[in-house]
Amino acid sequence: MLQQKMPPVHPGEILKEMYLDPLGISITALADNLGVARKTVSQLINGHMGVSAEMALRLAKAFNTTPELWLNMQRNYDLWYAGSKIKTTHIRSLRTKERRVYKTA
Repeated sequence: MLQQKMPPVHPGEILKEMYLDPLGISITALADNLGVARKTVSQLINGHMGVSAEMALRLAKAFNTTPELWLNMQRNYDLWYAGSKIKTTHIRSLRTKERRVYKTA
């Protein structure tokens, strides 16, 4: 996997800048609509927590998107930061032997 130079934006920042701010929705109003605590939405918006599968389903329903959109953003964010923290150069590739396919007559 190639490491991008620029880190991806946290899904919470996207949520705030592309959905909440343009629509004039407060954190409290979103939390009430999603059926979660205000603190949960605040932590997500501020990048202190990630998007879970459950939250992805809620956000998708609220904003007429897909859960995959939210989960992919979170996955890309997590992978980028994990890749920037760990070194994998010492890990060697372990490959299984190719399976032989035998044709029967």
